[in-house]
Amino acid sequence: MARILAIANQKGGVGKTTTSVNLAAGMAQAGRRVLLVDLDPQGNATMGSGVNKSKLERTIYHVLLGLGEASNIRLRVDSGFDLIPANRDLAGAEVELVALPNREGRLRAALDRLAGEYDFILIDCPPSLSLLTVNAFAAAEQVLIPMQCEYYALEGLSDLVGTIKRVRSNLNPRLEIAGLLRTMFDPRNTLANQVSRQLEQHFGDKVYRTLVPRNVRLAEAPSYGASAVIWDKTSKGAQAYIALTEEILRGYS
Repeated sequence: MARILAIANQKGGVGKTTTSVNLAAGMAQAGRRVLLVDLDPQGNATMGSGVNKSKLERTIYHVLLGLGEASNIRLRVDSGFDLIPANRDLAGAEVELVALPNREGRLRAALDRLAGEYDFILIDCPPSLSLLTVNAFAAAEQVLIPMQCEYYALEGLSDLVGTIKRVRSNLNPRLEIAGLLRTMFDPRNTLANQVSRQLEQHFGDKVYRTLVPRNVRLAEAPSYGASAVIWDKTSKGAQAYIALTEEILRGYS
């Protein structure tokens, strides 16, 4: 049965999609069966996996609205994992889901039918605490939180943790935080080091030991429709995600 991991932060630009795509590729390279679900209307994980979102006829939008089966919509991508893609159609799902039964549990129902085929299902959440994100939290066992080590990130983190607690109380009692991932980390930055220490003091072993540095190759890889783990495995950014993959897999062994 698959481990389902939501990758979430309501703050944009923290490396959430970069983490989703590279972690999926890293796990696939490690021999795991992986499904990546793009739950962001921007469709960046779709494009970053080498799929042209503008040419898609069916996406996660159709799965959530009961217009198609996830098993028929998933695609195999060059990085070695399966993808349920997204595009701008998903933006309309927020409004349309409100009137549907089991609106918070529709993603969970869809993934339950696939869970036996994978070792890991990763969900790339939108940068908001929306109904789409609640669907991801209702479906997942754990939440991986990528974040930059800056002052405002701490304030946003408390809101996210509050949402996770509410989902656990009302929808998904098994939900927990998998870990906090420090991204775009610059060890020369005094504030970054201070915030990093605060995270370690408050969250302890919930903070991944792996630090993802600022790295131009991570930023360039999506323009080639590939993860950095595949496109330039020797880059510092790719090496960090390979280390993160190993750290996460050890935690499940």
